[in-house]
Amino acid sequence: MKNYRDSDYAINKNAKGIVYRFADQTVEITLADYLRENPAKTAADFEALKALSDADYYETDRSGYRQSWKNTSLDKLADDKNDAFTVPSAEDEVILQAEQAAAYAKRKSSAVLVLDKLTDVQRRRYLMYHVQGLSTYQIAEREGTNQKSVHESLQAAEKKIKKYLSKG
Repeated sequence: MKNYRDSDYAINKNAKGIVYRFADQTVEITLADYLRENPAKTAADFEALKALSDADYYETDRSGYRQSWKNTSLDKLADDKNDAFTVPSAEDEVILQAEQAAAYAKRKSSAVLVLDKLTDVQRRRYLMYHVQGLSTYQIAEREGTNQKSVHESLQAAEKKIKKYLSKG
């Protein structure tokens, strides 16, 4: 192990094995240890576990870093103008969730109305492009047409959508 003062993430990332830190000791599980304890596993399984361990330590490290930026002095908390450090009441949370649910329902119904304004071809291509994440080339290949017609169809659909939404 390099430096015991390094973060858990740094120690795990720089070690060849997977590192577990406890209050009284640090343990490193090497590839040989892992294979000896898990004979049905392979080195690839160990590498996948090591990558998962690195990712977990990284997220924990980043989470601690993000939280430290939120720390503030008690003097700042005493300032009545500073609402950034207050916790919303349960009632406010319930109201906010209800408002968000209503806004989502309104957006969903608007989306259905907007999609009904498109032709069948435009709707199908628009959904393949925006929902399924297909490229215009992939859509053209699926439909047996050229990419330019798919592109023009998507542009026309977006124009109709913008026109409909601008009306209110």
